[in-house]
This record gives sequence, structure tokens and C-alpha cells, in this order.
Amino acid sequence: MPHRLVTPLLILGLFVAPAAAQKPKRITDADLPWPPTLPGDVSVVPDTSPRFLQPPAELKPGVAVAKAVPTVDFAFFPGQTYPGKPWSNWGDGCVANGKYYSAIGDHYAIGRGEAKHGTGTAGVFEYDPDEKSLRQLVDVTKLLELPDGHYTPGKIHSRVDLGGDGWLYYSTHRGSPKAANDANHYKGDWIFRTNPKTGTSEVVAAAPIPKHSIPASVLDPDRMIFYGATAAGPDADNQSIVFFAYDVESRKLVHRNDDGPARYLMLARSTGKLYYVPGAGDGPLLRFDPEKPGKPVEVGVTIGIRAATAETKDGKIYTVGLGQRSADATVWEFDVKTEKARKIGEVSVGPSAYVASIDADPTGRFLYYVPGAHGGGYKDGSPLVQFEIATGKKKVIAFLHPFYQDAYGFTPKGTYSTAVSEDGDKVYVTWNVSRGTRAWDCCGLTVIHVPESER
Repeated sequence: MPHRLVTPLLILGLFVAPAAAQKPKRITDADLPWPPTLPGDVSVVPDTSPRFLQPPAELKPGVAVAKAVPTVDFAFFPGQTYPGKPWSNWGDGCVANGKYYSAIGDHYAIGRGEAKHGTGTAGVFEYDPDEKSLRQLVDVTKLLELPDGHYTPGKIHSRVDLGGDGWLYYSTHRGSPKAANDANHYKGDWIFRTNPKTGTSEVVAAAPIPKHSIPASVLDPDRMIFYGATAAGPDADNQSIVFFAYDVESRKLVHRNDDGPARYLMLARSTGKLYYVPGAGDGPLLRFDPEKPGKPVEVGVTIGIRAATAETKDGKIYTVGLGQRSADATVWEFDVKTEKARKIGEVSVGPSAYVASIDADPTGRFLYYVPGAHGGGYKDGSPLVQFEIATGKKKVIAFLHPFYQDAYGFTPKGTYSTAVSEDGDKVYVTWNVSRGTRAWDCCGLTVIHVPESER
């Protein structure tokens, strides 16, 4: 019988555990270079790789993958010259006149030991696909020029929408709920506008709802009404979500009521009617008619609106329900003429179901979105999903992870802003990007060129 080797330490009754494996040091923002850069200090890198079509193991059965390899352009947003808390994208963008408009912010808040970089700021950016250039149009804190010790917003959490007057309209939100208080001279947040042609920016309204920030909005570009929904500061007397309508031409609040939507609103541009679900999650759909500006009334349908498309040419709006911490989320079709809604599918292609931006292509045939908004998208391969409205079939146009991790050392983790070009050949995505940090640390932009054979 073979002899078992017994060490002297065991004979003495002692046991020495093997040395514990050293845990790798967690990368923090302070360990990273600022601003984030690409190899060779180029501003944009284009890539065309078959790896964009390699699905993760978690891809659900029945989800198709495109056959034609797309080209993807990537750029880091300028102005990220110091660590944020973190730099983040929280609001939806738009395409107008061939260019893409989106917002990011540093998520800072006064009173959190971050005075080195001010109290918080956010900016709006323009991407020109012809020039392949990304430029900052406004820094809202520099525009406000408030005294030291005063609250300034660390987020643009609303949509960025182009008005019929050629100006971009958007609103601001706090980097921390506790910062929006009386001690920090907080009066309420702002509605801004920026002229992308001249670079001029100005305040449209200061604190339209006192002591409330404005994390959700949509602009009616024809009637020039800015619709918003608020979040109360800790010292506000009214702690409800306030829905409001603000005439940006007359600079006048035309309506407000409590029990507004937490994150998103949908606009029927052809009729001028505005729709929302109170709070978060699925619920009764309410209608506000600016021609009869009374309290919103129930339409008679239940729907979810965490994100919504613009109205399509055939009078449809498509929404997606709240998929955060859910196995899946429903895609809805709403007919603005009949005010009827129907379920047409679910969004998930893998483990993630949280979609915070959804867009219809110009034909009205496809929807585009990216699951995993709050950082979980990489588990699905950071996919751009094409959803065929008529059939409910889902096809992934590109998996961006792990390609960018392997090629450049960063991971696109999630987004709150996507937009489709006016001719349907490009999808813009503003990403929250991790360069090795646990969550994310900076923001980047991809322009995904959808092959003609895939649309």
C-alpha cells in the first residue's frame, strides 16, 4: 500500500495554510489618465471586425445575429479632464439636421467633499458624422456663474430636443438628492436652450417648479411647449412628482399637477397631445391636451413608458416598460388616432432587460435599442438590437463587448441615449464606459453604421 507523505508540521499538530492569493487592486478613477484618450491621441477610431458578430453564450434562443459586419466609430467625449462621480450619461439625445446631440455630466454635488472640481456640471455635445468631430456646446455651470457655495446641477437627465426655432431645449437634475437643499441656496433647477449654429446658450426658466429638479422632459417643437416631470428636493414642501407644461416662447408656466411620471413622457406630435403614466412601472395612461389645459385624464389603457419613440409617419408611438431588475420588459405600440395600445414583444436578448432609450427608424419598420442601461449591458455583449415591428423578431446588429475591451482596454457598459440617423443608416449611442473600474468612469460615443443588407 502506498505511503502517505506526512510533513513534520502535521506531525506536531500544526497546520500552515497556503499563502492567500493576492486580490488584484481595484481600479479607481484616481488610477486612470484624464482626459480619456484613444491610441495615438486620435479623436475617433473606426473599426470593422467580424468580432462584432460574435454573440455571448447568454444569447437567448431565437435571437438572430446580423450577417453583414458593421463599421463602428468610437470617440470619447471632450471635457472629461478630471474624475467625475462618475462622468455619466442619463438623458436621451436626438438627431437633427444630420447631427447627433447628447448630454453628459460629472455627477458632482456640493457638500460631498468635491469642491476641488466645483459643485457639479453638465454639458450638451454635438457630433458631426461628416467631419467625425465631437464638440461641447455648453457647460451649464459656467453659464450660470453662481457664487461659491451654491448648488449647481451635475446632470442633464432630461431629453435634448430641437425646437422649431432651431434651439436645443433641455433641463437639469441634481448629482445628489441631499445637495438640493436650502443650505446650498437651492431654489430649483433650470430649463436651458442652446443654439447649435451660433453656440449661444441661455436660461429659459429658473426653478419653474420651486425646489424641484427636472429629470424628465419632452419638447413639442411645433407648439413650443416644454413638458417636464420633477424630483423634489429635501426641503420642498411638495414631495410629489410634478408634471408641468411650460410655454418656452412666452416664458410662462401653463399647467402643473402632482402625480407625474418618474422618468419619461410621450408626445403625439400630430395632435399635440402629451401622454404619461404616473410614477414608475406600468400603469394607467393619462392624456394632457394643451388645447384644453385641465388636469390630465385617463385614456383607458394600461401601458409602460420607461422610454418612448417619437411618433412615426403612420401615427404610432412605441414604448418599453420598466425592465430594471426584471427578467424582461414589454414593447408596446400606441396608436395616436385611436388611443389604443397593444403588446408587440419583449426587449431582452440576454440577461439584461432595462432599456432607457428606444428609437424607430425612418421607415417605421424597425426599432433600435441597447439593453442594460444602468451598466449591465456588457453581460449581453453590449448589443445594438434591431426589433422588427411587424413580427417581433430581434436581431443584434453588433456586439461591442468584448471587442473594445480587448482592442482598447475599455467596456461600453450601458446607455440612456440612442438615436437613429434621418436616413436610417446610422445608430448613435452615448455610452457609460469603464476603463477597468467596477461601474464606469467616463462617457464615449459610438456611431454604428447599419449595413444596407440588414435594414
